[in-house]
Amino acid sequence: MVLIELREAVRTIRQAPILWVPGVVAGLLGAVLWILLNISGMFFASKLVVIACLAMIFFVAGTLSLIKKKENNVRVMLQDGIRYYFRVLLPELVICFVLLLVFVTITMVTSISSGGSVDFEITGSLAILVMIPTLFVTFFCDTAAVFEDLQVFKSLRRSVSVVASHAGEVLGFYVICCLILFIDFFVFAIIWEGLLFDKLEPLTHYNQTQIAAVTPQQLIALVGTNGMWVTAIVIFLALLVLVPLLLTYKACFYRAITQNPTPGAEPSTGEFDSKGRWYKY
Repeated sequence: MVLIELREAVRTIRQAPILWVPGVVAGLLGAVLWILLNISGMFFASKLVVIACLAMIFFVAGTLSLIKKKENNVRVMLQDGIRYYFRVLLPELVICFVLLLVFVTITMVTSISSGGSVDFEITGSLAILVMIPTLFVTFFCDTAAVFEDLQVFKSLRRSVSVVASHAGEVLGFYVICCLILFIDFFVFAIIWEGLLFDKLEPLTHYNQTQIAAVTPQQLIALVGTNGMWVTAIVIFLALLVLVPLLLTYKACFYRAITQNPTPGAEPSTGEFDSKGRWYKY
């Protein structure tokens, strides 16, 4: 199923060019964030990260609605982006709050057990062990909120239920997503290196110890101002391709696994209404 839905996602993007909009927005925000980070430092860039995330949620909600309704209309994207904005935002905030609470709890426990000092390596490892399964089971909360018109906690429960019922298929979906992410990063890293080969050429004379000691600030200084703009363009192109593909793939995959009955379970009868919501008899 995972490869079938990937092909369906590619076909959907080809048929509905408007689905490239979140990629354009993500690319522009990523490029601007990179430029601001180089010009103004982390303080202003960190503020932009929050604004960028809030802006992207609008386009994620609108795009998911377009895929659900099989539309190719800017007006529908804008209207449903507003309609589903908080239904997508609030579950994400709940997840962030839970992860933050877990991190604080782990920090306090490790601090008490170690006599007041915090071992950030252990704390970070434990936090990751909690974060990964949490994100694994709640990844489809935004899709559930839009496709099934669910509210905050119902969308979270629905995501957990879908993942639990289709664990093998969902795991395959995550593997494909990681593969897409790796290919996108690898291809555009090669393009970036080719465009800036003259500026990066001194690195070819470094040994492994020297290369490992190179900091991001040193690398930025090495490529210079022109390299900064080239990097911004590459970031834009990488996100332009990656975001629409993963978002559309996620929506197509969710639609497929929720419309197919769970193996071994008794199939329920019902129908979809004009808005794509499922009503069971």
